[in-house]
Amino acid sequence: MDKFAKPGEFCPNEACRDYGKLQRGNLQRFGKTRRRVQRFRCTTCHRTFTETTGTIFFYKHTPEDEILETLALLAEGSRISSLSRAKGHKEDTILEWLREAAQHAEQIEDVLMANYKVKRAQLDALWSYVGNKGEKKVSGNG
Repeated sequence: MDKFAKPGEFCPNEACRDYGKLQRGNLQRFGKTRRRVQRFRCTTCHRTFTETTGTIFFYKHTPEDEILETLALLAEGSRISSLSRAKGHKEDTILEWLREAAQHAEQIEDVLMANYKVKRAQLDALWSYVGNKGEKKVSGNG
């Protein structure tokens, strides 16, 4: 089974000579953000980045577990409008999470199946739903 590299294991700066190279010893912990997200600094290029860089959680204000739970409920067949009312997030926000999750499908599937007991058929339906709902329809009054 392939192991996916995680942020903090390589420099994500494409201009860095150590870009994408694992375990080069060039990364050091560099404090945390106000939201307690771990920051890293590359000693090769001197760029900083967070542990959420390159994930669907990058630059999100919503906790990771809430985003994942919402995606799991979508896979279970919940409607976006219902989740919007119940969770207090805008429909557009939930749709954006869904689109971003589709770009990280393999990693998201592993988490949803392991932690939220979502079945393969439900995931297939979720990704089909993403394909059909890629663009939110706007009612035209103008």
